[in-house]
Amino acid sequence: MYNFQVSDMTCSHCVATVEKAVKSVDAAARVDIDLGSLAVKIESDEPVERFAQAIEDAGYTGQLRT
Repeated sequence: MYNFQVSDMTCSHCVATVEKAVKSVDAAARVDIDLGSLAVKIESDEPVERFAQAIEDAGYTGQLRT
């Protein structure tokens, strides 16, 4: 499970865009996005770097939380 903080999500459109970016890496990934806490949880076997890059390519700043 990967946990990202995406502090520049502000609306439901942002959530949809980030989810689409994550699914472009792994269509079978489980994605849980909480706009209130700006948290994106991803359950996948793909490397975390691919998700970080996809979020960035979508125009958002995703910081991995440990």
